[in-house]
Amino acid sequence: MNLDEKVYSELVQLVSEHKRELFDEIAAQRTDYINVVIENLYKEHNASAVLRTCDCYGIKKLHVIENENQYKVNRDIALGAGKWVDVETHTLGKPPALECIKTLKQRGYKIIATTPHTDEFDIYNLPVDEPMAFFFGTEFSGLSDEVLEQCDMRVKVPMYGFTESFNISVSAAILLSALRKRLNDSSFIWKLSEEDQITLKTEWCIKNLSRGKEIESEIRRRLIEKEL
Repeated sequence: MNLDEKVYSELVQLVSEHKRELFDEIAAQRTDYINVVIENLYKEHNASAVLRTCDCYGIKKLHVIENENQYKVNRDIALGAGKWVDVETHTLGKPPALECIKTLKQRGYKIIATTPHTDEFDIYNLPVDEPMAFFFGTEFSGLSDEVLEQCDMRVKVPMYGFTESFNISVSAAILLSALRKRLNDSSFIWKLSEEDQITLKTEWCIKNLSRGKEIESEIRRRLIEKEL
């Protein structure tokens, strides 16, 4: 075992057996192949519902672009999802959306704008052969012009009624459900590596233990000294 594996093997003994089993099961289904990005949501219940949706579909990271509106989690709606999904906030840049796009492109993600006003792709024919970052805007104004101009692709969720758009959390859930099914049926490597799963499960242990970071640091220090 390498150092990180040794640290985790000791740290995980401090949580319950039930948690250990959950960590193994859920980490094996987590993905960083898909990132979700929400831009300038002003209703905290919508933002919290998207966070919960991300956890339910195994999404490791949610990005939040804050223009005028600050992101806040409604605990009653998120139901603890904030503990399990990494949230990266983007506030720098004028506007912050451009800095977020730049960051994600540097990490190798295709920038995909979700909008009902496109015939380019829908959730069933969108190419899924590269890591993807899906941008969601507000129900009323949608995504900013900056995102729509800088995106690599546009995708829509098919609708068949009079109403123009779904609630954002519903739209995210439909899209992620379709994409997870397509990835499950594909040969692409989209789940976390064993190494990344160890890192993620270590983070979960730290969050679940009182003084978790201090305990992890002490275990790591002791193991390093033992190897010297």
